[in-house]
Amino acid sequence: MLNYIEPKSIERIKESTQKIAHVIIIATKPDIVKQAPLYLELKSRGELVIVCHTDQHYDYRYSGGVTEEFGIEVDIHLGIDGNLNNRSSQMIDRFGEVIDFLIEHDKTPIPYIHGDTSTAMSIGLGSILKRVACVHVEAGIRTLTPKAKVYQKFYNEFKAGKFNWDKYYAAMQVRENFELGSLEPYPEQINTRMAEAATGFHAAPHSITHEFLLNEGYSDSKIAVVGNSVADAVLRSKREAKNSKFLEQFPLLKSGKFIPIFIHRRETCEDENRFKIIIQTIVKLVESGDSVLLVSLFAFESALDRYGFRKTIEQLAVYYPDTFIYTEAITFHADMVALMMKSPVVVVDSGSMQEELNVLQVPCVTLRFGSDRGESFLAGANVPAPPIDSDFIVEIIRGAINNPQMKAVKNIYGRNVSKKIVDEVLARANPDTGLFITEEQRLNLNLS
Repeated sequence: MLNYIEPKSIERIKESTQKIAHVIIIATKPDIVKQAPLYLELKSRGELVIVCHTDQHYDYRYSGGVTEEFGIEVDIHLGIDGNLNNRSSQMIDRFGEVIDFLIEHDKTPIPYIHGDTSTAMSIGLGSILKRVACVHVEAGIRTLTPKAKVYQKFYNEFKAGKFNWDKYYAAMQVRENFELGSLEPYPEQINTRMAEAATGFHAAPHSITHEFLLNEGYSDSKIAVVGNSVADAVLRSKREAKNSKFLEQFPLLKSGKFIPIFIHRRETCEDENRFKIIIQTIVKLVESGDSVLLVSLFAFESALDRYGFRKTIEQLAVYYPDTFIYTEAITFHADMVALMMKSPVVVVDSGSMQEELNVLQVPCVTLRFGSDRGESFLAGANVPAPPIDSDFIVEIIRGAINNPQMKAVKNIYGRNVSKKIVDEVLARANPDTGLFITEEQRLNLNLS
């Protein structure tokens, strides 16, 4: 097990006189961005902070670059590999060994898991099996999907040539038009629910996620609405974006007309019909005069080859060099922020980018049926474009371009979020048991 932990980190842990060990878990690029403010906050307070990277994302563009950017020093690499089942079981087993090591050296571990990744689920389970409860950062995210009758109404109007974008936009801000129950994004909606049960403190990013947690039976005493730590990261990167050279690589982007498109979701890239509709959308936007920046991500690249669309994308780059740019994943967060700030709208199937775009007040279109950031729909910062018809999607995107109402929606995810989370954790943490609460403690019976 000691092979997972850096030798200098082993010595630091052994020599520390502090009882509580705050173990920040990172795994994917969004994890790193959102956990970085917590890492920096805990470090600034002089707490014992240990960073554990499961290696779910390991490529420099998805991991190393952004850890360097935020100054994160990784203490533990779990080195997972294989298929999803392999990786999940490895995390449960290996992190259990990490907990044993900390306890053997008289440390009380408090793991900070994030969001809805396989890492959050697996580390949560590996922890609670050791009677160690986690901090769940971005707790309670559940997918809200427009009801079938809502989508059907607007799609019928679209097919009849009577689609009204403003009415569609308004309908997407009415809570009664949405329903819970989707398993998409998959398996993230399963991951977040399983992580919840291993949680000692639920850091809810929004009042609606607080509501979801209460409805599922979680104790209000374990929940606080603190905002989303992505806001801290975005506002930091916004300051750094003035030094970004990303736009220098692609001078055409300075026009402010390019629509960035990011596609990577499993349910998009592993479904041939949905993927075909997305490719058709890109082609129609470019061929009809819109400017598009397509950012290539691993899952998208695999789907291009699997379904035979690589030539289609390469031909767009040849025939429309002034209005179509095709580039690899963007390594640094400040570069991403610089790009988003220059964009008239951003089209994604990502979860975290929906939040980031709201913080930056940039219109967002989400290429999904619903979203686990439904609060951004209800606030008017974001609209869904279901992958059912490329012409319908194009119509929705065009309505969102530089839309003044969407740009006017202010940050719904808060400020100084990492400070609030750390304040809550330190107020709740027991030096001997961390955030794990026994039944005697929960009931607090007066037996005198």
